Amino acid sequence: MTRSLQAVAYRRPSVLESAAGSQRLGLETSRGATPSGAEDHPRFFTGFLTSPQVASAGLLAVADVAAARYFQPQLRASLDPVVTGNGDRLRFESFSGCGGVYARLDVLAPGLDGGEVGHGTTNVDVNNPLREALSRIGADDPLHLRVGPEELAVTTLDGPVVEKKVPLPDRWLRGFAEAQVIAAGFDLRAELPAAEAVRFLRALPRGAGRGAPRWVVPVGGTLRPTTRAVPGALCLPGPERLVALQRVLRHATALRVYGPAVAPGSGSAATAGAWEAVLPGMRLTLTLSPDASRGFSGEGGVLDALATDEAAEDAELISVLLAWEPRVDVADLAAAAGLTTDRVRAALVRLGTSGRLGYDTAEAAYFHRELPYDAERVERHNPRLRSARALVAAGAVALDGTGGTVTAEDGHVHRVRDEAGVLSCSCLWWAKYRGGRGPCKHALAVRMTRRGAAVGRETVRVDGGVR
Repeated sequence: MTRSLQAVAYRRPSVLESAAGSQRLGLETSRGATPSGAEDHPRFFTGFLTSPQVASAGLLAVADVAAARYFQPQLRASLDPVVTGNGDRLRFESFSGCGGVYARLDVLAPGLDGGEVGHGTTNVDVNNPLREALSRIGADDPLHLRVGPEELAVTTLDGPVVEKKVPLPDRWLRGFAEAQVIAAGFDLRAELPAAEAVRFLRALPRGAGRGAPRWVVPVGGTLRPTTRAVPGALCLPGPERLVALQRVLRHATALRVYGPAVAPGSGSAATAGAWEAVLPGMRLTLTLSPDASRGFSGEGGVLDALATDEAAEDAELISVLLAWEPRVDVADLAAAAGLTTDRVRAALVRLGTSGRLGYDTAEAAYFHRELPYDAERVERHNPRLRSARALVAAGAVALDGTGGTVTAEDGHVHRVRDEAGVLSCSCLWWAKYRGGRGPCKHALAVRMTRRGAAVGRETVRVDGGVR
């Protein structure tokens, strides 16, 4: 697995301090992106949290996921959460070390008081002493929040005094991209009131599970287990991975579950899903991959968008129009860019692969953020994408009216068929996953070649004076 070391520098550790009649939570930031460009230690907010104990529990839940490996739990992770200021809210995000759980705490406008929210994204330091202090926050303790350095620190401290070097696997970066693409296909499937949410979540197994995926069916405001993927059922893959929700359970007013629809006759293949605890002034969402041993990085949802030059050009245009919005409106972007909504959506997927967009299932909308990592590695180091490009460069693709054939590196010829826009293949990858983890390298190579041929024909028409 390809990985590098990521240097994360802070002016000082984040800390919870006592002040006159209240407590002050100072979250220190690392180098990050802002509307005015990269800054060493951006400042996004200073003010009060309206529900201090709830916010502290939610932040701890995000930190729990950042420090966890739900698959092979004996190996620990050590990635700092990411914070984004979107002008009207703060978002704290993390990914588990195993790449199978994505966590996000959205502190909305009702959860903040007394200060404007800035724009930008960076890492935020959540250290062990801070975690211990946050766990002791009382329900009535006023809590002042600062995200970013104090003005005094900006002017008097000379350079970072805290530096961490953490491993940053490519599969973790690809997981961030894949999770938002998958979540964009979710719908709200169930909503449980507080009492039922507590009952359901407390009954879940705590230990690491194996074997067939679990399924539940919404019935009368609760979720009942079922042995198979009946229509309307929701997949609960690796229920022990919802343990971080226990942090906020007593504060939750509802539990919402998002996921794809289960079509009749679709079998019992596990699917991803998002589980959202609705909290006073905020939301905590955990998105689970289809299996505890299967991270998001191999799902392949971004590959079609990465395979076309058109999406790359459109993404470059759309990126100029993004302005750290908490909700990215596809129709508005299409009108501003002069593109169809389908092309805008493909461009947004591509931008997501470099960490420039996330997806909020509660609002069914993308949001703008810039991950503080070298996320272009997602495309460069994607094995299927690299292999597909190598096949195209080697002239291994032969097109015909129904798809094409691809001669693989080992000399085997694979048949790719186009069925209503969906490319299937005769290779073992397709036989195993049936498109459930995105296109195989042969289908990608055919799509790239067809796109190249179409562009060539268009060039001939224009040069020949035909419009």
